[in-house]
Amino acid sequence: MAAEAYWLDGARVVVTAGGTREPIDPVRYVGNRSSGKMGNALAVAAAAAGAHTTLITAAQPEPALEGIEVVGVDTAAQMHAALLEWLPGARILMMAAAVADYRPGRTSPVKIKKGSGPWTLELEPTEDILQSLHASGVRDGVFVVGFAAETGDLEANAHAKLHAKHLDLIVVNDVGRSDIAMGSDYNEVTVLDEHGVVDRLARAPKHDIAAAILAIVRTRLR
Repeated sequence: MAAEAYWLDGARVVVTAGGTREPIDPVRYVGNRSSGKMGNALAVAAAAAGAHTTLITAAQPEPALEGIEVVGVDTAAQMHAALLEWLPGARILMMAAAVADYRPGRTSPVKIKKGSGPWTLELEPTEDILQSLHASGVRDGVFVVGFAAETGDLEANAHAKLHAKHLDLIVVNDVGRSDIAMGSDYNEVTVLDEHGVVDRLARAPKHDIAAAILAIVRTRLR
C-alpha cells in the first residue's frame, strides 16, 4: 500500500498556477480571473504521491503546502524564465496556469493619470511558453499535461491545443459555468489525449479532481 501511495517517490514534478499579471503601470495590469486553486490542488496531490514538487505560481498559494517549493512570479515572461530554471530533470509538467496571451506594448514607470478623453491600450502577444519549451528541447522526456479554459466547443478546442502545443494530455473545463468558474472550489473537466476523450470527471472539489488527473497520468507513465 505504501508503494502505491508514493508512486511518484523520487520524481520531480513542476506545476504552474494562477493568472499572470502583465503591468500597464505600477498599479494597473492586464490579467484574468484565475485563482490558482486548481494548480495548488495538483501540487498538493503530487507531493502527497511522494514527488519533489515545484509550484510556479502567479497567485497566492494555500497557507500550508508542505513539501512544495513555491516560486512566485507575476508575468508570463517571469513564468517562462522560472520554467527554464526548474523544468530540467522533471518527470511531469502540469501547466495549470492561465498565462496571459497579450501584454501592454509599453509599460509606464509611473502611474498613468486619468484624463478627460478615451485611453487606448496597445497590446502585443506574449511568448507561447509551451511552444518555446518544446522548440528548445527543455521539455524532452517530460510528460506534459496542459489545461484549457473554454466557453464553447470544449473538446474540439482542447484537442486543437493539444496538437498545437505537443501535449501528452490536456484537461479542459467550461469557465462559462458559474459553479465551476475560475475562483470556484469545484471543477468538472474532460481529459483528452491525441486519440480523443480519456475520461470525463464529474463536478467535485478541485483536490478530488487533481487526484483523479494524477491517477490518469500514472496509467500513462507505467
